[in-house]
Amino acid sequence: MTLIKSISGIRGTIGGNCGEALTPIDIVKFTSAYAKFICNQDLDSNTIILGRDARISGPMLRDLVTGTLIGCGLNVLDLGLSTTPTVEVAVQLKKAAGGIILTASHNPKEWNALKLLNNKGEFISEDDANQILSIVDNENFKFSNIESLGEYLYDNNFNDTHISEVLNLDLVNVELVKSAKFTVVLDAVNSSGGIIIPKLLEKMGVKCIKLYCDPNGHFPHNPEPLPENINDLSELVLKERADLGIVVDPDVDRLAFICDDGTCFGEEYTLVAVADYVLSKTPGNTVSNLSSTRALKDITIKHEGEYFASAVGEVNVVNSMKINNAIIGGEGNGGVIYPELHYGRDALVGIALFLTSLAEKKISIKSLRNLYPNYFLLKKKIESATDINMKKILTFFTSYYQNEKITTIDGIKIDFKDQWVHIRKSNTEPILRIYVESCDEEKANALADKVINQIQKII
Repeated sequence: MTLIKSISGIRGTIGGNCGEALTPIDIVKFTSAYAKFICNQDLDSNTIILGRDARISGPMLRDLVTGTLIGCGLNVLDLGLSTTPTVEVAVQLKKAAGGIILTASHNPKEWNALKLLNNKGEFISEDDANQILSIVDNENFKFSNIESLGEYLYDNNFNDTHISEVLNLDLVNVELVKSAKFTVVLDAVNSSGGIIIPKLLEKMGVKCIKLYCDPNGHFPHNPEPLPENINDLSELVLKERADLGIVVDPDVDRLAFICDDGTCFGEEYTLVAVADYVLSKTPGNTVSNLSSTRALKDITIKHEGEYFASAVGEVNVVNSMKINNAIIGGEGNGGVIYPELHYGRDALVGIALFLTSLAEKKISIKSLRNLYPNYFLLKKKIESATDINMKKILTFFTSYYQNEKITTIDGIKIDFKDQWVHIRKSNTEPILRIYVESCDEEKANALADKVINQIQKII
């Protein structure tokens, strides 16, 4: 049983004891605190946009959250089965007071979460999250009387609205993509991507072969779009002789590709490829988080822009993008943020821009991948890291690697001449993450093993 409260919202496993897992009581308390936070903002709107992925626990959360918001005097516009970026776009277009997405993103099916948005359709800040957590702890809730209850409206047309907004972007060339006559295999891990992405591809003239696109919430594999989890997709791309494969996570904000030869394009390179295309048309600055590949920096410099690194977390990337006037950014986990539409990771935007770029270059996706620096990124973790003393880890590594470039805005990142390592606690799971990138696999593994051994001696 797990319950995690952070700037990413509240996330946990379904069932168990109150305060130790994501129980109905925890859901109501947290939603009530968010509602009080929204009401304290004195906004023009009184509406919260609600959407969910296809998790089995989704309808239960929807009913609890909806009832609680209405009981707090807020109106609810329920988009039904939707995506995180769709809810973000809807908040923006409807000028709503905020939004809640019911999804645990890449976590397995026993998990669920409430992701919270502000009135801009962006994830709430750390200060806002702390205010909400303070309200939860104080349990000072006051609910509306019968004359002041909120209202409920269901509208599942926003998936189509989101698609239209994506296709209307200046850098998305639908006719060019149609002329390429792509065939794509899609793995939507039996969640809401199985509804919205085939519609997007159809409008772009792309033949879509569906794999795990039934939104029943029974994930056929670990839903994180990593190479070890998508063997079925690779095999089907080869069998169908498709131009590429596409895989998304359950709430469709992460995106990865499979090459025509069945190999992984690499989720780290999703943002790199899309940024390369965007920068070629509109030069400017870029941002990714500290755990993302150096390849984005290389591409940005090639286009005479400036690259900036932020702490991990979408809200941190967005803040840095605004400060540094970045025209594109995101996270190396396959999250593309293109502010021309909205400040949020959006797989639909990533797909449309990527396919446009591929059609324009008139090369295979494998040839496209070969255009970029070939770094090797290794992602390790130490389980059950809730009791790990990060201060002790920071002190040790800061001293041990004092002659290297060190960044401590999020855990600790150590930059060497031809490689780097980033050590941090996860915002969404009780684990310690260790990311290492090097010029080849052997060096990456050697550095990862050394760092993990050092950590284990410390703890």
